[in-house]
Amino acid sequence: MKYSIYLIFLLAFVSCKKQLPEIKPTLITEKLPHDSDDPAIWINKNNPEKSIVFGTDKDEVNGGVYAFDLDGKIIKEKSITGISYPNNVDVEYDFALTDSTFTDILVFTEREKHQIRLFSIPDMKPLDNGGFKVFTDETNVEMKRPMGISLYKNPQNGSISAIVSRKKGPTKNYLYQYEFIADSIGVKSHLMRKFGNFSGEKEIEAIAIDDALGFVYFSDEGVGIRKYYANPAKGNNEISIFGGEYFKDDIEGIAIASYANDKGYIIVSNQQDHTFNFFNRSDNSFVKTLNLGTLETDGCDVVTHSLGKKYPNGLFVSMNDKQDFFFHNLDSLKLN
Repeated sequence: MKYSIYLIFLLAFVSCKKQLPEIKPTLITEKLPHDSDDPAIWINKNNPEKSIVFGTDKDEVNGGVYAFDLDGKIIKEKSITGISYPNNVDVEYDFALTDSTFTDILVFTEREKHQIRLFSIPDMKPLDNGGFKVFTDETNVEMKRPMGISLYKNPQNGSISAIVSRKKGPTKNYLYQYEFIADSIGVKSHLMRKFGNFSGEKEIEAIAIDDALGFVYFSDEGVGIRKYYANPAKGNNEISIFGGEYFKDDIEGIAIASYANDKGYIIVSNQQDHTFNFFNRSDNSFVKTLNLGTLETDGCDVVTHSLGKKYPNGLFVSMNDKQDFFFHNLDSLKLN
């Protein structure tokens, strides 16, 4: 009887899915060697058409963070390889190396070495002396393996910190937040706080931070999207958990499409449904579901700035479970 009920549900789901039209990608990138996972878009402010999409390729021995141009071609000289299972990646702008020297930065998790890596963009030089260890106070090795990461730039003082999740963690304080501090010797990583509830189901990987509004969102994959303040000074209390009823199974990658006057969308991968759910940025209410053609999407990213003629109003990038990434001209999503 249980099997029959499940079969009826599955057939109904498939029928519903077929009615959702596919928005085909503008292009599909070159394939990675192993296992694509998470993208991050870096905007070249001097020449937006030379912006770069970074994407992780998971492998325990020769994983990498690959750089793509806006035609989806791998930029070999900007890619980082020989990484031990890179998971998630993010970028941020104008990190202060000195009082007068600033650089854009790329950060990613290196799961099997229990550390995060920090590089400058676009010269791709390491700033971390080989890596910053994370979750060092844990005695359980499984709780030291970082997965998700997102960067937060405090609008008040310009400081930049990384919020990191892991493959396994406790029901309290699943996430750690680390500030990057530069001095005459180099860059250091400083633990700022531990926070974040976890249901105990599945895991927490995807994290996204809304710098302008000051919120961090992360996917508690089995139950919903959790929302907290990104600034530790505002406390560790959970603001809300939302959206769980709109997902088939795993709640995965998160991207934030930001527009003026606090408008925009929280875009979240409905992994096993092969679709994306859109929530209102201001009040987190459900807006719509789109089928963008990807399979089993882990990670996604979005920018709402013009990147030239091909992406005049922005770009949405999503991981596809065929060792590649999909690029969608943001106009095709009809967000405005």
